[in-house]
Amino acid sequence: MLERFPAGAQIHAQGAHADSVAYIRKGRVKITAFSNRGKEAIVGILHQGQFFGESCLGDTRVRTAAVVALEDCLITSVSKETMLATLGAEREFSAFFIARLLTRIGRLEEDLGDQLLNLSERRLARLLLILADMGRESGAPNEVNLSQEALAEMVGTTRSRISTFMNRFREQGLISYDRHSRKIEVYVALLASMLGL
Repeated sequence: MLERFPAGAQIHAQGAHADSVAYIRKGRVKITAFSNRGKEAIVGILHQGQFFGESCLGDTRVRTAAVVALEDCLITSVSKETMLATLGAEREFSAFFIARLLTRIGRLEEDLGDQLLNLSERRLARLLLILADMGRESGAPNEVNLSQEALAEMVGTTRSRISTFMNRFREQGLISYDRHSRKIEVYVALLASMLGL
């Protein structure tokens, strides 16, 4: 089923019945998890060409995170039963799905290592590079459009620390941004060299 979701619309609710896999045809979504006390953590941002909700293909019966459209999105939802049948019958699609899943698992492993081993400033630099790369696919090369609050949640630090790091990156010529706008232009080669990439 093909559905349109405007920016800010909830696509999946945490705790809802997990019975389908979704594919992003257009747009970006954020995946968030909420604690029992209501604290929100942004788990990831996905973009065009990525799947979400795939944990329903295993033993997961409820959604472990919420998914919200960051911009107008076009989403294809496929029931668990149809997805499992298609994966078994269509080799080409199965290879495509597995490749996307393995890429996402690799990114999650990198993110976990980053959280455990790196300082907040390096985590922010890495996150900006990842988000700038996503922008390239959506037609906005090297541009990130997120608030400092959202960046702070994703990095695991405070908004004031993100502001300090962003100012430092701007002074070093690694990024440019307008304080009144959420648009950040990332100078990918320079920021990557800071990380030793």
